[in-house]
Amino acid sequence: MVRNLEDKLFNAVVYTILAFCALIAVFPLLYVVSVSITPFGEVLRNGGFILIPREITFTAYKTLLTGSNLPQAFKVTVIITVVGTAINLVLTGLMAYPLSRKLLPGRQFFLLMIVFTLIFSGGLIPTYLTVKSVGLLDTIWAMILPNAIWSFNVLIMKSFFEGLPEELFESARMDGAKEFRILLQIVAPLSVPVILTIGLFYVVGHWNEFFQAIFYVTDRTLFPLQVIVREILMQSQQPLENADNVMPTQTMQMASVMIASLPVLIVYPFIQKHFTKGMLLGSIKG
Repeated sequence: MVRNLEDKLFNAVVYTILAFCALIAVFPLLYVVSVSITPFGEVLRNGGFILIPREITFTAYKTLLTGSNLPQAFKVTVIITVVGTAINLVLTGLMAYPLSRKLLPGRQFFLLMIVFTLIFSGGLIPTYLTVKSVGLLDTIWAMILPNAIWSFNVLIMKSFFEGLPEELFESARMDGAKEFRILLQIVAPLSVPVILTIGLFYVVGHWNEFFQAIFYVTDRTLFPLQVIVREILMQSQQPLENADNVMPTQTMQMASVMIASLPVLIVYPFIQKHFTKGMLLGSIKG
């Protein structure tokens, strides 16, 4: 009886903490959504704080989506995200699989080199000169190829591959399968959780592409979404005389946040069930 009471108290504390954490997570999102669909005049009259709008308008979204460069920027960002993520996953898998095989000659040396890149980087100027020397400046590839492989993700995927039963590999080799076929037909289907998890990391990174575009691209037609949204936000930082008839500053900021975040928010629930599993299994052996 005492134990049941303790269990109930423990569950009550846990649920209270979880509810509090959920409120902390949901509250900012609710605030952003509410402000983005509220007329800016009403936002000003409420001191910039609104959770439940009395009137709904999509003026800020229309302004952003009909901006001169925003549709093109959206297209560029989608291309960067889709093509870049595909390249990332292919190269990461091709690098992680041989490193997961303990009989690979020089395995420890290659792993040491990967860990070295996690600690030390070439720096901004050497990286810029490298991108320039290979002719990637002012191309969409300048925002894809410099980050074609993330070392940390290689280690996660390698650890996941190492956790697969060795008997599967031995059985496949006895049936005459080569390493590339084993990777495609045995390892890849069993590694969906970690592939989706790593893919989500790459998707988020490409979708939020900003710094490489600033450094390597001067052609405005190649600017990704984040750069154009920033420009629009900077242009909206002007004094307003008639809040209902001019560009809504704070409303537009919140709408731009939603436009930049919405695709990831839509994708995440579909792979959330694999996300935790992929992260935990891939981090066991580090």
